[in-house]
Amino acid sequence: MHIVPTLESERLTLRGHRVTDYDDSAAMWAEPEVTRHIGNRPFTREESWSRLLRYVGHWSALGFGYWVVSEKSSGRFVGEVGFSDFKRELVPSFDGAPEIGWVLAPSAHGKGFATEAVRAVVAWGETHFGAARTVCLIDTRNLASLRVAAKCGYEEFARATYKGGPTILLER
Repeated sequence: MHIVPTLESERLTLRGHRVTDYDDSAAMWAEPEVTRHIGNRPFTREESWSRLLRYVGHWSALGFGYWVVSEKSSGRFVGEVGFSDFKRELVPSFDGAPEIGWVLAPSAHGKGFATEAVRAVVAWGETHFGAARTVCLIDTRNLASLRVAAKCGYEEFARATYKGGPTILLER
């Protein structure tokens, strides 16, 4: 069992998922605005529950995973960000490199929270993984996430099709 470290940035706190985060997480993943570039459809509460358990399981099995992101000033749920190994069936393969990902609730869009949270996680990853390569995949139409990735040092290394959609593969 790995203890999830708490990370802090100027405006955000990042901590491990709890069962009590389920409603906030499920509400976020049910938003078409959130999922239009991730799965292209809102996720059910059942799928959100499986996702939350997968996040917890990453920490337990691999010693890394996703954090819940909340706003320091209000305690409000902002989103989720972290590293994963989803064993994606993707060509070219990620070759087991930790994959960073982020998703924010619509109320948190456009405030710089994604960049702030990703930078905190990247800094943790540099300490945890050392000089190891980390990767991400982003839908070609997700311009906001592509900007976040660029600000955080991720550069395109390939294009691919993932689950029927065009995707950009990035590395750092």
